[in-house]
Amino acid sequence: MTSRLVLALIVVVVAIVIARLLERRKPAPPTRDAYPVPAQLDRQDFPRPEAPWLFVLFSSRTCDSCGPMVSRVCSLESETVATVQVEAKTDKALHDRYRIEGVPMVVLADGDGVVRAGFVGSVDSWELEAALTDAQAKDA
Repeated sequence: MTSRLVLALIVVVVAIVIARLLERRKPAPPTRDAYPVPAQLDRQDFPRPEAPWLFVLFSSRTCDSCGPMVSRVCSLESETVATVQVEAKTDKALHDRYRIEGVPMVVLADGDGVVRAGFVGSVDSWELEAALTDAQAKDA
């Protein structure tokens, strides 16, 4: 009987110690985007800086999902929308300037270069069109 009481007391003490240790743990640090999207672009770095909207596709020749993204982004080219592909090896300076770490990355910027939407990874055409429509509606 005494041994059971001692065993129960030990279990309770261990549980209290573990609970106290867990209470003292620091919370996890805030999450950070794995591949951050730039917040601002210098429109002079890209073709047609006078266009009200700009889609930039940051890509790489070694990226399998970048190929299909080229046609999706370029299909949005219009009088009011400029589009450009910025390939990692060919345009290394721009990748470095905007600290592009993950591709494909699509950035939608307004006439002032403020990034209104950004996508990391492969996205469908309708998602790009929706981002443009949403940004234009907010701008109106």
